[in-house]
Amino acid sequence: MDAMTKMWLSIAAVLIMGISVFLITFARTKTRGIVRGILSLLAFFIMLAGFLTGLVSIT
Repeated sequence: MDAMTKMWLSIAAVLIMGISVFLITFARTKTRGIVRGILSLLAFFIMLAGFLTGLVSIT
């Protein structure tokens, strides 16, 4: 993989993880009950996708 592709993948990973941070912050401050749980679970899966994207950019 060339250097530019690695750069774009790492930027995408950071942005995906940033989205998950904002989502978990929103879920914990503005919501309650089942909606909070669903948003937290969604944020976890988005964070996992960001981690895997970052892992791919390293190799």
